[in-house]
Amino acid sequence: MSESGSSTKGARLEDIARRAGVSISTVSRALNDSPAVNRRTKQLVWKIAREYDYAFRSHMPAGPIGAEATIAVVVPAPQGRSTRIADPFFFELLAGIGDAARERRADLLVSHLSPRADDDLDYALSTSRASGVIFIGQSSLHHAFNNLAGRDSRFVVWGAEFPDTAYCSIGSDNELGGRRATSHLVRLGRRRILFLGDTEAPEAEQRWRGYRGALADEGIEIDEELFAPAHFDVQSAEATTAGMIDRGIDFDGVIAASDLIAIGAIRALHRAGRNVPKDVSVVGYDNIPASRLVTPPLSTIDQDATLAGRILVSKLLDSQGHRPVSERVQTSLIIRESCGA
Repeated sequence: MSESGSSTKGARLEDIARRAGVSISTVSRALNDSPAVNRRTKQLVWKIAREYDYAFRSHMPAGPIGAEATIAVVVPAPQGRSTRIADPFFFELLAGIGDAARERRADLLVSHLSPRADDDLDYALSTSRASGVIFIGQSSLHHAFNNLAGRDSRFVVWGAEFPDTAYCSIGSDNELGGRRATSHLVRLGRRRILFLGDTEAPEAEQRWRGYRGALADEGIEIDEELFAPAHFDVQSAEATTAGMIDRGIDFDGVIAASDLIAIGAIRALHRAGRNVPKDVSVVGYDNIPASRLVTPPLSTIDQDATLAGRILVSKLLDSQGHRPVSERVQTSLIIRESCGA
């Protein structure tokens, strides 16, 4: 309904201009994404056009055609995972989203945008031709996503869930995954277990919390010396692990916040003459394809990326203007040779 209470069906440029407080020519230029119109005015015009169900997307820059819906994938600026788009788990998840989108006859766009702040999230939604947006990861934008949810519900987020989350968040049970990995090493007799991961990333922080919880449950004193921040890449993890070895830090197990971190740890251990798993047991997180190919094959916590993609697409396309309920994807421990049993 318009401000006067009449139907918005068949709204004209004049109606949008009146609501936006700009000229008809400005509305026309905004709907054509003209650089002559500033970003805030464009966003306002597009928002009103959507409210009026005005078919403005045909005026926007060209994109995929012939689909029943279009889904945009946006990756926020990285925190913790240093090169998110190059992260193998990103490709696994993107493949799951792509397969699910195809089943729903929806096209998929991967955006070049890398939001860093509240305004960037608004821009990602308001400038997209897509039916909705899937954000892969939250970085430090949890509160910004909460604010965005009060203005627009056409998005879902892959990432950690927080008690005050006001948007739809899909992700694995990170704390339980960290707990399972640590408990398994304790059952194998490991007592000096190193945690590798950058806990500024929400997912890694929750996996670290699970690690601490498992040690407490087993009556093992938590040694802060056995925590080492490492970015989500092989080189950083290898350097961090080598530094721990050089400092004489004694450990017989490694819980890594990702498989890439675990692979880096194994490389450092091999270079130092340590046998995996005889001397040190190692468990990763993500179950990326490379985890099966390293020597020894890596034990890891599996997140079902195919199922995750299906849930993300379903939540986005079936929400019908309402915020869908957040959901956790179950994790499972995949036991391979790197932990010894």
